[in-house]
Amino acid sequence: MGELEKLLDTINGYQPEFDSEMVKDAYSYAKEMHEGQFRSSGEPYYLHPVEVAQILADMRMDVTTIVTAILHDTIEDTDATFVDLEERFGKVVADLVDGVSKLTRIESQTVEGKQAENFRKLLLAMSEDIRVLLVKLADRLHNMRTMGGIKKIEKRRRISLETLEIYAPLAERIGVHCIKEELEDLCFEQVNPEARESITNRLEYLRDDGGSVVDAIVTDLTNILKEGGIEAEIAGREKTRYSIWKKMQRKNVAFEQLSDIMAFRIMVDNIEDCYMALGIIHGKYHSVPGRFKDYVSTPKPNGYKSIHTTIMGPQRQRIEVQIRTSQMHDEAELGVAAHWVYKGSNQTKQRDLTKYRWLRELLEILEQEQKPEDFWEHTKLELFQDRVFVFTPRGDLIELPNGATSVDFAYAVHSAVGDKCVGAKINGRIAPLNSCLVNGDQVEIITAKTQTPSPTWERFVVTGKARSHIRKYIRNQQRDEFVTLGRAMLQKVFRQEGYEFGEKVVSGALLHYSFEENDDIYANIGSGIFIARDVFKVIFPSHQEVISKRPSEHMDQAVMVKRKSGDGHAMPIKGLIPGMAMHFARCCHPLPGDRIIGIVTTGKGVTIHTIDCDTLETFADTPERWLDVSWGNQEDMPESQVGRLIVTMSNEQGSLGTVSTVIGRNAGNITNLKITSRSLEFWEMIVDVFVKDTKHLNNIIAALRATSIIISVDRDRGH
Repeated sequence: MGELEKLLDTINGYQPEFDSEMVKDAYSYAKEMHEGQFRSSGEPYYLHPVEVAQILADMRMDVTTIVTAILHDTIEDTDATFVDLEERFGKVVADLVDGVSKLTRIESQTVEGKQAENFRKLLLAMSEDIRVLLVKLADRLHNMRTMGGIKKIEKRRRISLETLEIYAPLAERIGVHCIKEELEDLCFEQVNPEARESITNRLEYLRDDGGSVVDAIVTDLTNILKEGGIEAEIAGREKTRYSIWKKMQRKNVAFEQLSDIMAFRIMVDNIEDCYMALGIIHGKYHSVPGRFKDYVSTPKPNGYKSIHTTIMGPQRQRIEVQIRTSQMHDEAELGVAAHWVYKGSNQTKQRDLTKYRWLRELLEILEQEQKPEDFWEHTKLELFQDRVFVFTPRGDLIELPNGATSVDFAYAVHSAVGDKCVGAKINGRIAPLNSCLVNGDQVEIITAKTQTPSPTWERFVVTGKARSHIRKYIRNQQRDEFVTLGRAMLQKVFRQEGYEFGEKVVSGALLHYSFEENDDIYANIGSGIFIARDVFKVIFPSHQEVISKRPSEHMDQAVMVKRKSGDGHAMPIKGLIPGMAMHFARCCHPLPGDRIIGIVTTGKGVTIHTIDCDTLETFADTPERWLDVSWGNQEDMPESQVGRLIVTMSNEQGSLGTVSTVIGRNAGNITNLKITSRSLEFWEMIVDVFVKDTKHLNNIIAALRATSIIISVDRDRGH
C-alpha cells in the first residue's frame, strides 16, 4: 500500500465522510513543489510531510490539520506563497501552514538566542491555533525517527537536547503523552545511549523473569473487582526507559531499588466506578502512605485525569495502580488532540483550546521580556517544575510550581494583583510574602493602591510570570531614576563651570553618542557608565576648566565638612526607591537627619553614605564620583530606615528581653540581632533597629543607657 493510500485509509477509519479530494490535492501539490528536493537520508523530501500527516491521522486529527501537515514545508522550502495556498486550500489551511513556517525563520545568531527565538515564535503561532503546535510536534517526531540520516553525531545530540528541553515538555503540557514519551525515548538514545541500553537489558530480564507475576496480578485485580460488581479492563504497563532514568537520577537510586517500574491500569465505565474500584482495592490491600493522588477531582494543568495509588499487591510487592475511564485514557494519550477528533470538532471547542491558562501566562511573559534569552529562562520555569494546587477565598483552583510563594500566587490571579500586593493570609493567618505554598492552601492577597513591585521579591519568586513582571517594573523604574540622577550630576558640573543648564544645550551631544533623546545621556551618567564631566567636555569641547580637581587630601574639608545637608546645590533623594538606582550603604546605615554624600558606582547608580563614614576614604582619589545629596523635605523622608547599634550589657537572666522591651516601648522594631562576643559577665552584640530618623534612634540610645543592665550603647557608623 502506498503512503497516500495508507493515509486515506487511516482517515476513513474514523471519519468516513471526509473530503478525500482535498487530501489528494494537497499530496499532489506537495509532491510537485518539493520535486528535486531530498532529505539527508537520500529519500524524496515530499515523503516527510506525508509521514507527519500519517502521525496526526493515527491520532484521529481533523482533515484540516492533516492537510496542513502535508503542506507544512511548502512556504518555507519551495516557491509556494501564502496567497497560493489560500486560493487553493482556503484561509484556515494557509494560516496554519504560515504559522508552522514562521517557526523556522530564525534571525538570532547565537545558539541560545536561536533556541529562545524559535520558542518565542512557536508560542505566538500557538496562541492563534493550538493545531500549529500539534503539526510541529508531529514534524519533530518524524525528524527524530529518521535521525539516522544525519551523519554528524554532535548535530544529532544538539537536536535531541533541544527536543528534550522544548518539544517534549510542550507535548506533556498539552497532554499528548504518546508523542512526549516517544520523543523522550528517541532523544535518550542519542544523548545517553549507554544508559538506555543498560535499562533496556534490565527490562528484558524482568519481562522474562516476571511475566507470570504480571499475569497473576492482573488476574487477582480482575477477580476482586468483579466480586465488588465492577467490570474493568486491566493491563500492566512498563514505565518508559527515559522516565526510569530520570527517576534514578532524581532519587539517586539504583535500578533495583525502584519499586514502580510496572504500573497497572484499570479502565472502568464512569467516574463513580473509578472511586468504587479505588475503595475495593484499598479495602483488600494495604495502601502505601503518601502515594495517593486524585487527578480526577483536581486534574493536572494539561487536563490529565486519573487516580493513582500504590499498594502492597497480591504478590506482596509494591505496585502502582492507575484508575480511569476510557475517555480519560484517550485524553491522557492524546491530550488536546483528543478534542479535534471528527465527532467532537466544533468551533466552540476550537476556540476553547486557545484559553489554556499556562499558554496565556507564557504569552504574558513574552510581552514583558526584551531579550529572547530572558524569555526562555522564565518559560523554562513554567514548563519544568512540578505543580502545587492552592485555592482563592472563592474556591477557585490555582496551579503553581513547587516552591511558589504568595507573590507568585498574586501574579497568577492577575498581574495587577501581583503589582499591588502588600501581604497575604494563608489559611486565614497573616504570613510573609515569601512563604512557600503547599497543596490545599487557601490564599488571600492583601493589596494597596500605592504599592509597587519590590526589587527584593525577585529573590524568592519562582514563576516566570512573577519574575518577568518584577523585572519589567525594575527596568522601567530604574531608568527613570538613573535619568533623574544623571540630570542632577550634569547640572552640578554646569554650575561649577559657570554655565546655565538647558535641555537644548545638552541635545548638542546626542549626535556624538548616537542617542535619540537627552534622557539616554542622563541615564548613562546616572548609572555610572558616563562621567558627567566627560559629557560636559563633549558639549563644550573648547572650554577651559576654571575649577581644577581638588587634591584628595583636601577632600574632607572642601567637599564633606563645609557642605551642609539640604543646601541649595544638593540633590534631594526624595522619591528615589532604595534598591533601584539609589542604595543605602550597609557600612554606616545613614538615617534621615544625618549629613549624607552619594558615591556613583558603574551600573549600580548612587550609594548613600553618612558624611563621616570611613569607607569614603576609598573614593578620595575619584572626586568625579561624588554627588551632593540631601534627604529633601521632612514629609518626603522614608518611613523607616535601619539604624545599627553596638550594645554591651550584663549577662543576667532576662537581659535580652529587657533590651527588646526598651526598644519596643520607644517605637523601635528590631530587624536583626547578632551576638559578637560573650563571657560570664558581659555580652556584646549588634542590633539593627527600624527607626524614623536620627532623633528617633538617639531616643532609643538614651533609653537603653538609662537601663541598669546596659554597660554601653553606641551607634555603629561604619568605623
